Amino acid sequence: MASAGAWALPSGMSPMEDRPEAPKIELQDLDGESRSLDDLRGKVVLVNFWATWCPPCREEMPSMQRLYEDLEDRDFEILAVNVGEQESTVFSFTQGELETEITFPILLDSGGELIEQYPVQGLPTTFLVDREGRLAYKAMGGRDMAQPEFKEYILELLEEG
Repeated sequence: MASAGAWALPSGMSPMEDRPEAPKIELQDLDGESRSLDDLRGKVVLVNFWATWCPPCREEMPSMQRLYEDLEDRDFEILAVNVGEQESTVFSFTQGELETEITFPILLDSGGELIEQYPVQGLPTTFLVDREGRLAYKAMGGRDMAQPEFKEYILELLEEG
């Protein structure tokens, strides 16, 4: 949640030309469980690349949780991919430093291998993957994901099939 005087996060996204196939994701979450983008085929998936040291990443995390809760009864999932940090750092951030409880999967790309496969130029970067596993939208920089304008991108993809 933005504090008084804090900058407001935008809510827009850019369409991905020709909707390329999303690169494979196969990473462990904070519970040690393996998570795969392929297992979510048929759902709309928000893939967010972030780090605990990144102020806009920290700023958008509570709105991502609100979005997750708002769409929990839909074919929608979030995979928040932490880039380049150790599990203990990420765990401390999500379990102690954030005021919001995070219930969506946090995946660990500690070595930074996955981010090399996606068109990421900075953190945070967010992608929306359609039901067929294609990259449909991209947003660079922090977003207020709880805004109706942001949700519209997801609802549009949910309506596609």
